[in-house]
Amino acid sequence: MPKFNFSNNRSLKEKEIFWKKLIGSSAVFPLESRIFHSISVGLIPMALIYIFYNLYADLYVSSISALVLAIFFSQQYYNSRIRGKRHNSTLFGIIGILIFSLTYFSSSGIKGSTDSIWPAYLILIFSITPYNQHIRWLIVYLLSFSLVHSLGYYYPFLVEYPYEGGSKEQLIDRITAFPIPVIATYIIITFIRRSHDKERKIAEEKTLAAESSKEEVMVQKNQLEESNLEKSKLMSIISHDLRAPLMNIQSYLVLLNENEVDSEMRPVLEKALLKSTNNAMDMFSNLLQWSKSQMDGTRVNLVEVNLLTVVFDTLEMEKMHALKKDISLNYNIPPQLIVIADVNMLQLVVRNLVSNAVKFTPHGGFINIDAQSISNECKITVSDNGRGIPKHKQENVFLIKSDPEFGTDNEKGVGLGLVLCKEFIERQGGRIGFESTERIGSRFFIFIPLIPANDTRTN
Repeated sequence: MPKFNFSNNRSLKEKEIFWKKLIGSSAVFPLESRIFHSISVGLIPMALIYIFYNLYADLYVSSISALVLAIFFSQQYYNSRIRGKRHNSTLFGIIGILIFSLTYFSSSGIKGSTDSIWPAYLILIFSITPYNQHIRWLIVYLLSFSLVHSLGYYYPFLVEYPYEGGSKEQLIDRITAFPIPVIATYIIITFIRRSHDKERKIAEEKTLAAESSKEEVMVQKNQLEESNLEKSKLMSIISHDLRAPLMNIQSYLVLLNENEVDSEMRPVLEKALLKSTNNAMDMFSNLLQWSKSQMDGTRVNLVEVNLLTVVFDTLEMEKMHALKKDISLNYNIPPQLIVIADVNMLQLVVRNLVSNAVKFTPHGGFINIDAQSISNECKITVSDNGRGIPKHKQENVFLIKSDPEFGTDNEKGVGLGLVLCKEFIERQGGRIGFESTERIGSRFFIFIPLIPANDTRTN
């Protein structure tokens, strides 16, 4: 059955190609010319048949008329389809009037078969001529038709009755003449409908493509506007938050230069400056990492590494920072976990998550870092008993538009830490999420690809 369908489709395709060769491509010929070509292809063989039939029926004038019509159609088709010279619609209309008028008087007038061809030929004229000529041709054909019949009515001797066999020959003539207008009308209507349907389909496809393109442009525009807003906000935050520590350092240096700092105030000022400088360094670090990722896309170098080995130094450093706030920082990472990750990116993500936990956990609080294997992934969880994230701010925690907040010791970041975590973890083929309850604490977790324990591959 599939073979039959394929063969059938192929046959239809070949017929379509053959027909297109006969009538011409829409890219080369206008609709009127293609309709004329299709009618010519249908009527030229019929006219040839009628030449011999009329000779057989002793209708010599009709036979000559069919010959003239066949020659005229053939010549016009050749000029239009082969030579690319547009058919002569005026000559086409005049020859039709002359042939049908002559046939009317030579083939029994109103009792003959000519009347059935006039309407079909007029439809043909309409289909191959410009719209602005239709009224003209309608009037000309109505007048010609009326004139011919008036002459036949008032001067009946002008009408020849060639049917020697009587009504039987007349009946045969009418029946054999019937296919000409029917086939001509069928070709015209079918061609016009198919052309209309095809052009409508093309128009619909263009409309859909335009709408799709418009939607893409709007999406790109929205993304660009959002990106510009994010960058503007980021620049505003940077200009404000980095200026403060620099001004503090400048003020302290001025005081030192003027010898206005006594021995009791000096340790307090230095401690405040150290905290401010540390915050500024963290902000600079995240800012540089983000800027680099935006400019060159930050290449990802995925390797198989031992998770504990990679994050050990980072966790020990953050443990020292936590001790300054009397925060208990504990981690439980099985030594056998082998993950697929970019070492630098993974360290930055873990450092930012733990640093955030330290920032928003009060003195005497706790932070736990756990890792476990779940299917083919490693889940790393950083949980704390800090103040949590308000519900109305949770949807924006991974966006630059999220407003940076002060920590429990007035620590403040640039709002890029979690943005970098999301971007870097996703570039490694992982994902990030969180759970948070205000005044109870937060749990941030990341998933990264894991090498199964029974995998025999080596680093």
